[in-house]
Amino acid sequence: MKSTGGGMGSISKRVVLSYILDWLVIIAAVGVAAALSNITPNMRPFSPMDQNISFPFTHKEKVPNLLLLGVAVLAPAVIILLVCLFFVPGPTVDRSTPRLKKWRRKFWEWNTGWLGLALALATAFLVTNGMKNLFGKPRPDLLSRCNPDLARIRDHAVGGYLGQVDEAIFLVKDSICRDRTILDDGFRSFPSGHASSSWAGLTYLTLFLCSKFAIAIPFLAPRDTRDQATYAFPHRSGHQRRANGSASYGKVPLSSDVDPSGLNQQEDDATYPIRNRAAAPPNYLLVIAVIPIGAAMYISSTRFSDFRHHGFDILFGSILGFAAGWLGFRWYHLPIRQGAGWSWGPRSRDRAFYIGVGVRGYAGEAGFTSGHNQADSAHEDLELGQRDVPIVVTGATRNDMNAPAPLVVHDGPSRIHPTQHGPRYDMSV
Repeated sequence: MKSTGGGMGSISKRVVLSYILDWLVIIAAVGVAAALSNITPNMRPFSPMDQNISFPFTHKEKVPNLLLLGVAVLAPAVIILLVCLFFVPGPTVDRSTPRLKKWRRKFWEWNTGWLGLALALATAFLVTNGMKNLFGKPRPDLLSRCNPDLARIRDHAVGGYLGQVDEAIFLVKDSICRDRTILDDGFRSFPSGHASSSWAGLTYLTLFLCSKFAIAIPFLAPRDTRDQATYAFPHRSGHQRRANGSASYGKVPLSSDVDPSGLNQQEDDATYPIRNRAAAPPNYLLVIAVIPIGAAMYISSTRFSDFRHHGFDILFGSILGFAAGWLGFRWYHLPIRQGAGWSWGPRSRDRAFYIGVGVRGYAGEAGFTSGHNQADSAHEDLELGQRDVPIVVTGATRNDMNAPAPLVVHDGPSRIHPTQHGPRYDMSV
């Protein structure tokens, strides 16, 4: 199937295989992390007099592993799927857009949404399990797990001042423990796996929701500070600029001023003062975004109240999970403030697996369609199968300062239509 300008091009097998490879790498990382759970960790010597490891063993955890799996993995995956099905590609799409193109975009956002979540969770899982085995730090309930043979305590002593002072100060090795059934896990305190996994999955979910529903602290883009329109009322700012002979009044925005997504196009400076160029999102959206973070905080706190981890283990695991969640999101998604809720497009066909030195990135001019017709497949919208030629902004030069010059933006198959309520993104062309 050949790609025609504005038609649906066949997807390159190289690009598809490159994303299948992404999934295989993530699955392999999860497999390695699971294998590390069955390896005997380093067992750090401990003191039988240490009160920090003398807490009782809790048989019934507040958040067992299955519940953690449901909250940190399955729930974010289901929510991401539902958001992509019902809220993508959004209200800015023209009604005449073919249904197949809409479903392509839904599928692509779903794919990248799950890829980012899987990358975040796999990274946290692998790093956490590796560090647990390397450090071998005793849990707060180690002595309850160990059931030490105190009658032969001197036979298992290592280091310290055994027999050299009135009150013996010494450490013992794990051989003193008579109960070995749950002993290995007793030396996996650092870092907390519940904390890292919950923060990885739920931080990613929060960032995903903030991206899709534009939940961000209001900000001014760099171009908003050039003219500092701080007048109290919009109509006065326009007259003031005309009086001052401001060249910005009625100017035609450059292509660099137009948001590539077509969703955040800046309004004319003469119409809107600086205070009206951003607004706070509704607070109920903020509540929705904060709920996953609250859940991660609760899960982390249970590891302390269940005597499974020390405070620093939980703090470090939370930071690790937060970093993994941020990495997974930014690996596949545009920045929240500038991306209009979209994920990055697919890789270029000729850069699907590797690029050499001097090549800027994995998005290239070859597009992601098959190479049957390279001339037509160049600059294609990868998940929509549409051409993507450079943005050209046209507008006649006008001496009449009573109204701004008309703006027409053509972006290959997509067009940004200036309307009363903002630009409309048309994918039908």
